[in-house]
Amino acid sequence: MLLDMNSFHFYKPSEGHGLAHDPFNAIIAPRPIGWISSKSIDGVLNLAPYSFFNGFNYIPPILGFSSVGRKDSLNNIEATGEFVWNMVNKPLAEQMNITSSGVGPEEDEFKLSGLTPIKGQVVDVPRVGESPVSFECKLTQIVQLQNKEGGLIKTWLVLGEVVGVHINQTLLINGVFDTSLAGPITRGGGPADYFSIGPEQRFLMNRPEGWNRPNK
Repeated sequence: MLLDMNSFHFYKPSEGHGLAHDPFNAIIAPRPIGWISSKSIDGVLNLAPYSFFNGFNYIPPILGFSSVGRKDSLNNIEATGEFVWNMVNKPLAEQMNITSSGVGPEEDEFKLSGLTPIKGQVVDVPRVGESPVSFECKLTQIVQLQNKEGGLIKTWLVLGEVVGVHINQTLLINGVFDTSLAGPITRGGGPADYFSIGPEQRFLMNRPEGWNRPNK
């Protein structure tokens, strides 16, 4: 059904949104949480959540997150070339939130949040022992983003190839990873909105024939 064209709120971001809260984050939502562990060249551990995060390629698997501002994770990964992504589920929500605290680079968020660092198999960065899924990653690119005029902005996209995967065996049902059983939480809009994923959100829909043709 075609929607009423007079019922839309339109704005140009450069001129302000005219609303009580910027809707961008709420519309691009829910977003997976990029819970990124890294280590400085001096060996100090860091763990921080990023709300601009996703997967960008299948083979090889590549994921990425954006650091809005130059933060410890960006500095560590730039120096060492390694990081780990850790899934956040509801039992880990409060501890994840603690790791978003604005502490100095000398602070270890694993200790701050009471989480367990587990030594990586491929990279020299620990994963979160309490997390049901973790991806060990090697840095592939750091891209400083630009505005439409080509000017650099203070946001960096960090991309990494997944070189090691840890999945709790309880989440593999007949060899298939069960997303709803894992129960990841996702970031919504506003200052405090999060969403959980469970079996009640699942529905099935097969793709049309030819969806993966090269010209698609």
